Amino acid sequence: MNLNHHQPRVSPILAIGFGILAVSTASIFIRQAQNDVPSLVIAAYRLTIATIVLVPIAFMRHRTELRLRKRWEISLALLSGLFLALHFAAWITSLEYTTVASSVVLVSTTPLWVALLSPITVKEPLTRSILIGMVLVILGSIVIGLSDSCTFNSGTLSCPSLHNLVTGEAFLGDLLALVGAWMAAGYVLIGRKLRTQMSLVPYIFLVYGVAAVILIIIMTLFGYSPWGYPPQAYLWLVLLAIIPQLLGHSTFNWALGYLPASLVAITLMGEPIGSTILAIIFLQETPTVTKIFGAILILIGIYVAARSDMTNKNPDIKKSQSSIHKRDDTPGLFD
Repeated sequence: MNLNHHQPRVSPILAIGFGILAVSTASIFIRQAQNDVPSLVIAAYRLTIATIVLVPIAFMRHRTELRLRKRWEISLALLSGLFLALHFAAWITSLEYTTVASSVVLVSTTPLWVALLSPITVKEPLTRSILIGMVLVILGSIVIGLSDSCTFNSGTLSCPSLHNLVTGEAFLGDLLALVGAWMAAGYVLIGRKLRTQMSLVPYIFLVYGVAAVILIIIMTLFGYSPWGYPPQAYLWLVLLAIIPQLLGHSTFNWALGYLPASLVAITLMGEPIGSTILAIIFLQETPTVTKIFGAILILIGIYVAARSDMTNKNPDIKKSQSSIHKRDDTPGLFD
């Protein structure tokens, strides 16, 4: 992959560290907001505020590019926005029912599902490393699911009946986190196609905007109002949109202009660790040894699958993405 060679004002490695810290705050802000605000309203506010912030940037710097978008690109952006909306609706709701550690680790399995679907969607091979990663992630998910519903005392594992297990709150939360990962996989796969044709700001402006509209519709259909919550709740919603959504995710995309995609993808595995540490500090949610073991299995599985997925990427895709990253290298958050 051809990378930009001029020296940015901020080290890309330091920027990635900032990005990991930024996205790790998402679950904390969500938990604080959930004291007063329904999950679907939180999701709608997150994408709506992010879109509003992008409006002046998109129209002042990228109006021509937005106007020249082809019909098929708009269609894919609509579909990508749908996947993103469902991702946030499922994942944010999962935090009502399960712990931050379980939810964030399970939703972070997205790279694995992307790798599994790549042979069908973008014609990238399914390698032995991806299959190994899949097995590790499935085992880790089972361990976390059992740790949320079962107890281990004196060498004996005690679990509820199958009916009680699948109807339990923790199981529902874990399942919603996995659904969030599957929806995010669809969003990422479409993004691979669109990002070879579009620079960063127009892409995220369209997709965030579509997701925001869909979430507002879903919120309204469920009978929720965007108004009437305590002032502090709105502070959490603004912080959620600015820090993890705009600053965190934009940082990773910016770093791709200077670092190999494989390195950036692997560093994303720092989010579950950061979120768990913050949950221990601010929410007093200390994960059990069993849950930590399951999380380690999942992170190793993601690492194995992500490395294989990135290193086997089609050279033409690499070349196209390289040119897009160079176009993204405009004065902004870091330069």
